Amino acid sequence: MNHKSNHSVCVTLPANDKSLKKILVIRFSSIGDIVLTTPVIRAVKTQLSCELYVLTKKRFSSIYKNNPHIDRVYSIDDGKNVIPELEVENFDFIVDLQKNLRSLKVKKALGKPNASFPKLNILKWLVVNLKINKLPKLHIVNRYFKAVEVLNVKNDGKGLDYFIPEKSVVDVIEIDPILSKGYVAIAIGGQHFTKILPVEKLVEIIPKIKLPVVLLGDGIDRQKGEEIVRQLEKTKVFNACGKYTLDQSASIIQQSSAVISNDTGLMHIAAALQKPIVSIWGNTIPEFGMYPYFPQHSETSIISEVKNLNCRPCSKLGYKKCPKKHFKCMMLQDEEFISESINKLVSKAL
Repeated sequence: MNHKSNHSVCVTLPANDKSLKKILVIRFSSIGDIVLTTPVIRAVKTQLSCELYVLTKKRFSSIYKNNPHIDRVYSIDDGKNVIPELEVENFDFIVDLQKNLRSLKVKKALGKPNASFPKLNILKWLVVNLKINKLPKLHIVNRYFKAVEVLNVKNDGKGLDYFIPEKSVVDVIEIDPILSKGYVAIAIGGQHFTKILPVEKLVEIIPKIKLPVVLLGDGIDRQKGEEIVRQLEKTKVFNACGKYTLDQSASIIQQSSAVISNDTGLMHIAAALQKPIVSIWGNTIPEFGMYPYFPQHSETSIISEVKNLNCRPCSKLGYKKCPKKHFKCMMLQDEEFISESINKLVSKAL
């Protein structure tokens, strides 16, 4: 058996990697992170012509189940032991794109050759806590590909995938007939408060957008969307938060002229659907490698962030409230820049 390793990628190879016929990819969560694994999924399937399986959390499994490059999706729930089912598959190789204690336990239990990717936790800690930025200028998608280099799998440069089932396609005219002439989708939610543009900022931005606006988010964002609509009663803004499934929201994004989004899952879905994007960055920074990822030579995104704040980034993820209590990373966002940027992208798209 050959062994291959370096400081960032853990690899154990079988004697003959051409014999790899059945491969398991591990990525548990969350929406955006799962979408970001799709270039690796596509490349492994098309370049190795193998049977491809995925292990993820049940709540995110539909994203993978819609993906035609995947043969079967296994899911985990609290209290469920999926290891016996995985052992029966007798995988030839495991690609770990989660790289945490849980994925380590799965790999150890299965005892198969495997590889993971460089996670950069120490470098992220340095920039968060000491503001020393030694992060590589490398998108996480390219770091994911480090886990399959040993299989001679290459990035095909075709960007992200997101597959919308036909049953989930939304007729936007049912929201309002005016949307048939074009609209901007705004993803107003996010997993962490410090990554979400406040209502008062959106209320300043939306009236300056040339096209009608559709607000997207889950049920938690519903009330916020209603408040925006109430304050902008004379503006063409429609609250779709909580009314549609994830796939239906993706369909609304797909039909939009352009997208404004916080650093959240819908931002990555918009990139997968190759929509022009203005992405809003609060307590996190694009240098973490999670900015919108497009096919080679076709990027159409603009980043809005408040630079030179000595408290930013305050976390690699986010908080329920601003640790400094001023929330400058969002409250100082330039409304004019955001509205002008989205109008610019809309003009190019139409």
